[in-house]
Parts: sequence; C-alpha cells; structure tokens
Amino acid sequence: MLSTVWLISLRDLDADARSIHLGEVARMEVGPGQGDFVGDPLRMMLVGLEEESRRPYVIEAGGEAVGVLTLQSGAARLAGWPDDDSVWLLRGFLIDRRRQGAGLGKAAAAAAVVTAARLTARTGSGQTGVVLSVNERNGAGQAAYLKAGFEDAGRYLGGDAGPQRTMYAAF
Repeated sequence: MLSTVWLISLRDLDADARSIHLGEVARMEVGPGQGDFVGDPLRMMLVGLEEESRRPYVIEAGGEAVGVLTLQSGAARLAGWPDDDSVWLLRGFLIDRRRQGAGLGKAAAAAAVVTAARLTARTGSGQTGVVLSVNERNGAGQAAYLKAGFEDAGRYLGGDAGPQRTMYAAF
C-alpha cells in the first residue's frame, strides 16, 4: 500500500509545469457514485487558479498525479463552520478512482492540514486548523477523514447534495 503523498501547488509552478500537471488532472476519473459529492477535477483546479483565496494542489504519489484538492481562505462557512476566517476550507478533494483504496485519501487529507499550517505560518493569517464538509452518504470519505485526524463537528444542512458532516482538524 502506497501512502506517501506530495501536494504540488499549482500556483508555485511555471507555466510549462502547470500545463503538464493540468493535463494529468484532465485524465482523472471520479469513482462510481462520487459525482454527487465532487465536481470535475480539471474545472476545480482551473477555478482555483482564477480565485485569489483558493490554493489548488495536485496530489502526487509514486511520481504520478493521483488526485486534487484546494485549500481556501475566508470561506469556512461553506462547510458549516461558524465563521469564515478562523480556519482553512478543504474543498474539491478527490483521489482518481483508479487509485482509491490504497490509503492515499487519508494521507492527502493529513498532508493538507500540514500544508495549511505552513501557509498560516508563512502568511501570518491566524487560522487554527482545517474544516471540510462531507456528505452523510459518503461513508468512505468520512472514514478517511477520521483516520487522517479530523473530528466530526456536527451536522450541516447547507450542502447541495443533502446533509453533510462538518469535520475539523486543528494544527
């Protein structure tokens, strides 16, 4: 089981390297039934590059792109958090369906918390952790987040795909 991942910041790459990574993202596939919970990976990365508050990452393992995620500042209420600014929002998180089941989701979620802590230290923005929302029907996602150190912070009814669980990890 391969569980070491790297988060590659698309913002920190030159245009050529970014294009290569976006090409890899374009070939990613969402697993059966997961379309209700997550959007198109390439679109999520492109939107992340356009909006200043978002920091899109390609998840790599074994030298290959295996998933994507975005950390966003100033948007935590989208996950049912009481304010927007005290934590980073983890959104647009997926592991390519062909790479699921190897512990990469757990490893990437944990890496996102470490990365958010480093961003906070670098920018002095004062966040204390990472929050996300996961659909109540997405049992595999909930289990992976719990294994990665997130705690269930309660039910959130604001999700487009039905009731969500708000999950939080401090750093």
